Amino acid sequence: MPEPVSNQPAAPYVADPQELAAMRSPRPQGHGSVRAYDWIGHHRTQRPHKLAVRELSPARDFSYAALDDRAEALAVWLQGRGVARGARVALLAHNGVEFFDLQFACGRLGAIAVLLNWRLTVSELEYILNDSAPLLLIHDVEFSDTALALQQRCGIANLLCIDKRPGVVAAANGYEVALLAGAGQRVVRPELCHDDLVTIMYTSGTTGHPKGAMISHGMNFWNCVNLGTPALVGIDTVHLSVLPLFHTGGLNCYSNPVLHAGGSVVVMRSFDPGQALRVIGDPAQAITHFFAVPAPYQFMAQHPDFATTDLSRLRSAGVGGAPCALPILQAWAERGVWLMQGFGMTETSPACIALDPADAQRKLGSTGKALLHAEARIVDEAGKDCAPGTIGELWVAGPNITPGYWNRPDATAAAFVGRWLKTGDAAREDDEGFYYIVDRWKDMYISGGENVYPAEVENVLYQLPEVAEVAVIGVPSAKWGEVGLAVLVPKPGLSLDKAAVLAHCAERLARFKIPHDIALLPALPRNATGKVLKRELRQQFVAADAPAIS
Repeated sequence: MPEPVSNQPAAPYVADPQELAAMRSPRPQGHGSVRAYDWIGHHRTQRPHKLAVRELSPARDFSYAALDDRAEALAVWLQGRGVARGARVALLAHNGVEFFDLQFACGRLGAIAVLLNWRLTVSELEYILNDSAPLLLIHDVEFSDTALALQQRCGIANLLCIDKRPGVVAAANGYEVALLAGAGQRVVRPELCHDDLVTIMYTSGTTGHPKGAMISHGMNFWNCVNLGTPALVGIDTVHLSVLPLFHTGGLNCYSNPVLHAGGSVVVMRSFDPGQALRVIGDPAQAITHFFAVPAPYQFMAQHPDFATTDLSRLRSAGVGGAPCALPILQAWAERGVWLMQGFGMTETSPACIALDPADAQRKLGSTGKALLHAEARIVDEAGKDCAPGTIGELWVAGPNITPGYWNRPDATAAAFVGRWLKTGDAAREDDEGFYYIVDRWKDMYISGGENVYPAEVENVLYQLPEVAEVAVIGVPSAKWGEVGLAVLVPKPGLSLDKAAVLAHCAERLARFKIPHDIALLPALPRNATGKVLKRELRQQFVAADAPAIS
């Protein structure tokens, strides 16, 4: 396996004026005087032997002292290759300790980690890397061909390979060799503040090219403060991390808050419902915290081991990223686990709104109220505040909000009204101030002049015992403008009858909300975090030249 790693020091990286301008916030946060502190270095002095990160595959434990050593060694190695303040370093890998190595190494250099979705094609990654222009790409060995292609297409100076295959000699694992090369040395650290960037996370790009949300040290800090208390994160927390760490849900719910608090993070390389249940039920792992988008909870609830798994040690189980169907919430509630719903985005670091566990039963389905250091409001199309019970667009503000999008001042300007970020989510507020996410604005369709929010219809369809997965999309109609198409995945060994499905809906929904038709698939297309890719369903079922349904 070729290892195209340069061992020669490069000239120090110096950002040009345009890059520096792109890094600066177009919306000053006013926190520039707040120093960015080193969490891992602090915990090394306080609890050096405490478990910081555990990898399940391969099985490896890292204390806070070991994690501090790794971050410092990587920072030394990177600095020797010209990585300095403002420079970008990309990572293309499955979940592992390397995400934390890189994040905290960049935090010591003032560099910026670009975390890549390994499910993307070379062409998609090429756009991201040309946009972010990293000096270095760190990658898993299985992505070596992709990394070489990207190096050639994007002019990346260095590649560094992670190879965790059993039996691989140390010299073949370029990443661990780099850590050895930097061991025992110290980096020259710049003075950093909360407004300095530490990560760029590219959004999914549902339309056009993805946008790089700029994540600052301050955003990470305020997320730890906002999320830590309601999620009951503390020094004794043991969190099972199953979402991709290149995604804000994996990195910041609750991995970063747990490391900020001095707790322990158990990392699953990739999600498997059966393995997740075994780990949660294992008293030796002593898992206290778990977070996922709705799909993993759904798949775990449908697993044969769900009914017998010991869930009694879970103190906090959070769900976010998409509206969670009521049957999923109820399935876990029946096992004594009230899922803590919340709302967040990559651009909000991500926590903005959360439901206090004390309100979980009486406010089932609500995402809660704005967190301590965050604000939220619901507005109409004119930007005026909506009355309680009225559906509008959710806007959020606070020190946890992104300063903008990398190299995209146009997208930044379009996303904000003053200090308020427009989320693109349809929501309502009840008379007690609790927020409910109805759906994404882009997923809403208009049938006969009436707004239809697919999540409401999906909730009803999930009540059918034969349904494993469901997604509702709007399709063109010559008569009504748009009508609903319910795309269903039956449970193994079961079948679905169209007439029975529509009759079930007719008893529970207004006529304009009832799907016009159903389609059956073996599985729904999902992204790396488990969200349903409705744009792919539209491409599949709504051909550009297809006639509208009468």
